[in-house]
Amino acid sequence: MQELNLPVYAFRIKTEGTKKYIFDSVRKRFVLLTPEEWVRQHFMRYLNEEKKYPESLMAVEKQITLNGKLFRFDLLVYRRNGQPLLIAEFKAPGVKISQEAFDQVVRYNMSLKVERVVVSNGLQHFVCEIDYETNSYRFLKEVPDF
Repeated sequence: MQELNLPVYAFRIKTEGTKKYIFDSVRKRFVLLTPEEWVRQHFMRYLNEEKKYPESLMAVEKQITLNGKLFRFDLLVYRRNGQPLLIAEFKAPGVKISQEAFDQVVRYNMSLKVERVVVSNGLQHFVCEIDYETNSYRFLKEVPDF
């Protein structure tokens, strides 16, 4: 897999036939190792090990309903009180981060009202902090510590 603009971590990877699987410590199971999954696993480990976001407060690929339609987000991190804190959308390293990716995560956030939004392809990371009182946002250089 491609080297990313994130720290290097050791992962449990297994091969079955022609397919590779990576162990997802949040979902507690092996999942198909795709380029997007490679990014997600690195970013989750980065959040946990470097930024101290507890794995127990992370949810991966959960469904939400918005305006009667089902959507599935890549990663949602909760506060200790159960309120959503951070939502992340991941793309494969070969996929350029576009306005469409931001629109996708903002659409999910309409009902979640998180404080932090992340979009990453593993090479570029965009982190945005939203202030609902002033109805404003600002881009950050990195994800704040938990």
